[in-house]
Amino acid sequence: MTQYEKIVALRRELKRPGAFHHHNIQLRMVLWHLTIRSSAFFKRFMDIILSCVAATVFSPVFLITALLVKVTSPGPIIFSQVRVGRYGRHFKFYKFRSMYIDAEARKAELMKHNESGDGVIFKMKRDPRITPVGRFIRKFSIDELPQLFNVMLGDMSLVGPRPPLPSEVRTYTLEERKRLNITPGITCLWQVSGRSELPFSKQIALDKEYISSRSVWKDFLILLKTVPAILTGKGAW
Repeated sequence: MTQYEKIVALRRELKRPGAFHHHNIQLRMVLWHLTIRSSAFFKRFMDIILSCVAATVFSPVFLITALLVKVTSPGPIIFSQVRVGRYGRHFKFYKFRSMYIDAEARKAELMKHNESGDGVIFKMKRDPRITPVGRFIRKFSIDELPQLFNVMLGDMSLVGPRPPLPSEVRTYTLEERKRLNITPGITCLWQVSGRSELPFSKQIALDKEYISSRSVWKDFLILLKTVPAILTGKGAW
């Protein structure tokens, strides 16, 4: 078909009743998909750049923390755990070890002291499984620094709902599973709005709010709010 014939065919198509409206809808859909993809690409690009910069800047903190963890309690420096990522995919989640090596074995006997209002997650302000160094690095979120490598690997983002344990996901309602629709993050809306002081239902509500209104600008604001949240240590336990 020649270029002239293509133009004639297009004119005939547009003269059909409702044809212009149909093509207008298609164009909007194409633009919407391009916007979503470009936004996702930019978010991933910024995740890689910022996580690499942060890992470089905080490299002395990495070294000092690793040394303190190693010399103050027996066990590995890095604690790895299976967490649930986007669409339910499992991945290895990294943190500086902040608990004694028998922490998981002792969890069952401490469940009766769970201070999480909803009971889905386990939280205890005076958790005896946490080492003295661990209490400090948890308060200021230093234990989370190895997750920068999770971001580089693509398992996590800098901003997004916190990745849950598989055992927690098994108790989720269909509504709560909506937080698995996007890549989990190091920090999120509820991390800068009260952290562990918030009940699980409030955390879910804030995650859903983030998912429905997420943008590059909102991610930037959450990252900015994360700094004072970390420095004050409010709600971290």
